[in-house]
Amino acid sequence: MSENLPAWDLSDLYKSVDDPQITVDLEAYRASAADFADRYKGKLAQLSADEFLDVIKDIEKRSLLAGRLGGFAYLNMVTQMKNAQAVGFYQQIEETLTDYAKPTVFFSVEFNALPQEKIDAWLKDERIYAYRYWIKRVRKFKDYELSEPEEQILLEKSLTSGDAWVRLYEETSARLVYEVDGKKYNDAELSMLMLDKNAQTRLKAGKEMNRVLHENGHLFTFIYNMVMKDKAIEDEKRGFKTPVSARNMSEDVSDESVEVLAQTVRKHYQDIAHRFYKLKAKWLGVEKINYWDRNAPLPFGEDVHYSWDEAVEIVLNAYKEFSPKLYNIAKDFFENQWIDVPPRDGKRSGAFCSGPLATKHPYLMLNFNGKQNDVLTLAHELGHGCHHQLRLQNGELNEHSRMTSEEVASVFGEMIVFQSMLKNMKDDKARLCLIASKVGDMINTAIRQIAFHFFETRAHNERREGELSEERLSQIWVEEMRASLGDAVVVDDDSTHIWSMVGHFFFLPFYVYAYSYADCFVNSLYKVSQSGKVDGFADKYLDMLSKTALDDYDKILAPFGLNPNSSDFWEYGLSLISAYIDELEALDRRIS
Repeated sequence: MSENLPAWDLSDLYKSVDDPQITVDLEAYRASAADFADRYKGKLAQLSADEFLDVIKDIEKRSLLAGRLGGFAYLNMVTQMKNAQAVGFYQQIEETLTDYAKPTVFFSVEFNALPQEKIDAWLKDERIYAYRYWIKRVRKFKDYELSEPEEQILLEKSLTSGDAWVRLYEETSARLVYEVDGKKYNDAELSMLMLDKNAQTRLKAGKEMNRVLHENGHLFTFIYNMVMKDKAIEDEKRGFKTPVSARNMSEDVSDESVEVLAQTVRKHYQDIAHRFYKLKAKWLGVEKINYWDRNAPLPFGEDVHYSWDEAVEIVLNAYKEFSPKLYNIAKDFFENQWIDVPPRDGKRSGAFCSGPLATKHPYLMLNFNGKQNDVLTLAHELGHGCHHQLRLQNGELNEHSRMTSEEVASVFGEMIVFQSMLKNMKDDKARLCLIASKVGDMINTAIRQIAFHFFETRAHNERREGELSEERLSQIWVEEMRASLGDAVVVDDDSTHIWSMVGHFFFLPFYVYAYSYADCFVNSLYKVSQSGKVDGFADKYLDMLSKTALDDYDKILAPFGLNPNSSDFWEYGLSLISAYIDELEALDRRIS
């Protein structure tokens, strides 16, 4: 893009990889960890409340140091993943922090061996009670912890096992080169070609992506097998019953509730995804659409381009209309250098929000190309950022990212911007195009991510019996994609290896269902907001966001009359998508 797009300034963390403060902070981390072990190992049971408060403060101090160091190293790397110095610096920081943390491994093992009476006695002190959420989270894993020597081995081995394979995956993905009509592209640029109006351009780009992934399929298959085996070993040692159980525990959701979500969504594949893609095929003038045409623009839609400034204005105005308080939080991201916007060679694809420190502002990474979807991506990541800012007062230790709630503010941010854009459109064709784009995104989030979940579940279950071949992984992928997308979408030999592009399979196993969880969560909330049955909805919503890491979901949703433990909750959320498809069918009849 020709316009001068903003990039983030990481000097809030460190000035550069050569900043002398990095050496100072690493030594402070090392010394603090060593001193912590000397002072408290084997002595927790004898500590007074005042002494245990000192323990908490020590842990909090090291958490802040590690977050700053690790966060800077990662953010510095993701915009320049072909830079050997940046990648090497990240690995060095990760290895050093892991090594220095070894003396502190005893804490959770020893802490969880304490009788509950001791914990309750400490919690009577209001200064310690303020950390009750952190204490609850540490105690939650009591039955799944190993001995101190075993925990130390797992910590040390993580650098050469799971973490190492993830690093290889990310570096390999960032270095892939795709070629279409003699021109070379990275994956972010190729993804834009698959949104081109020209069907032949999309065809070439889609086939090229699968070709390159197939070409690297042996390596990605090996990496994925190692990631799954590494997880299975640890799960078995800790006593988790199923591959998804560890993730569910960290999310504070039961295996049963996640299964209810997954099965409820699967039940609606046909009346949501299958129905929509039949419409999409009709609009594209074909009997069936190719896999990469799912997100293709409609031929009768205008190819609207948004400048960065226009995108910012649209998003901020929608946020302001919903809540002036939310707007005031959001505008800080543009008045400071907290966002990295332009696509670059070697920059990680996609978009994310990263908050290295729970008590400081986060950073947003985008790859902005001026498409309509880029405007909604900005709304999505800005939602994450505002969510983080609303939780600053919770403190470094109490704050905890539950993936099932992390996507709520982002998806809701998208929703209010979408509704704002829709409200200003009067032309039926323009409205149809915008709603169709949104429904496509909602299906990607609520439906497709559950298909991903079933792919993961099957792959991890089969991995227990031995390594999965490249062909077997591709077969599972094709089966799950066909089931979720329906007969109107062609899933064939040109889309068999797309599974290896789903980064969450590698670096956050079983994360994907959180997207569907959040989408249904948001859809239910949005329907409540439109019903007018909850006075002061916006303020109650922001208050809810400030507590997502603290309270159980039934408590934070109670003010809205919603019960996440009921299958009706998921049905309610999915019904919003179905209603949008009803509107699309009505618009289609009017313009046909």
